[in-house]
Amino acid sequence: MQPVEITLSVNIKADKQTVFDAVVDWETQGDWMLGTKVSRTKQQGKDVGGEIVAWTGFWKIGFNDPMVFTKWEEPDIVEVKHLGRIVKGTGSMIVKEIDKDNSTFIWSETIDLPLGMLGRFGWIFVKPLFVLGIKISLNRFAHTFTQIDPA
Repeated sequence: MQPVEITLSVNIKADKQTVFDAVVDWETQGDWMLGTKVSRTKQQGKDVGGEIVAWTGFWKIGFNDPMVFTKWEEPDIVEVKHLGRIVKGTGSMIVKEIDKDNSTFIWSETIDLPLGMLGRFGWIFVKPLFVLGIKISLNRFAHTFTQIDPA
């Protein structure tokens, strides 16, 4: 069965390094990523082979999503491999420079759906909500960089 792919992006009013540093600040990811809280890091979660565990869900319904970093090229890209029982696949977080004061943050996931044909069928209904959640999260992330200049 073919994995599903999702790629979304948002433009941000900040330089590339600042955006990258915020992307890999795992302790604050839950402030902008809906339904996510990074609960543990191994090897400080900042290099190839480093690991993080994100709890994904709402209220008390959710699951742990352990990941290992398979690529780390600061300030450009971080790639992960999902190691959990529920979420399997890969993800990437890419930061591209627009100009010295603006960047684009690209969030990409390639997910191996669980439950075979049932998972593929269920994805028809889950995908719009998943995409909406990522769009909201990326916009929340971008908004953290919006500052009002003092008068």
